[in-house]
Amino acid sequence: VYIFLRMISGESLGMKKLVLLTPTNQVQELQTILLDRTTEHARFVFYADRLMRLVVEEALNQLPVTQVTVTTPTHCKYKGLKFARGNTGVSLCRSGEAMEIALRQCARSIRICKMLIGDEQKVLYARFTGDMSTRRVLLLYPILSTGQTVLKAISALMENNVKEENIFLVTLFAAPSSVIRISHRYPLVTIVASKTSKAVPLNFAMKYFGTE
Repeated sequence: VYIFLRMISGESLGMKKLVLLTPTNQVQELQTILLDRTTEHARFVFYADRLMRLVVEEALNQLPVTQVTVTTPTHCKYKGLKFARGNTGVSLCRSGEAMEIALRQCARSIRICKMLIGDEQKVLYARFTGDMSTRRVLLLYPILSTGQTVLKAISALMENNVKEENIFLVTLFAAPSSVIRISHRYPLVTIVASKTSKAVPLNFAMKYFGTE
């Protein structure tokens, strides 16, 4: 589902690409469980992992592929697809690390880098590959409330010569204002989310890692 964002005032922001999961009954149930304040830790982790995998799978659908022909066990030729090389994940510590398992389950050999943004929106730590400028980046961060942390992360990626159009922000819940802010600053970044809503679970990391 592609949604073209407009400001509340009606002023067009232009063609900003936001990819949302189709709101099936399953997806909506997972979202409901994660937004329910009474959901206990083990149940929260189980259903968060399920929803994160669905979002990661949708993000992978946005990446380029090449055609390939293989031989089946019955010696038939099958014309299929494979992902173009050069994809990598970047998780924003600490909550973004929760999405690494889902990414590994969907893309077993993908490289995963890390970045830590401090409270003052400064990059405290970044571990990137030496060829980031040639890569497409899946930026992992499960909750977008204000979008400020992600804005700094995108800036840091671009300072390392990652092309704006090669950044795919993967998240679970995004406040509409954060999506507008990110899209306005970086219109070529693709945002993949399960839902946009003012009701975002700000305690996601504490709930997921059991540190409430």
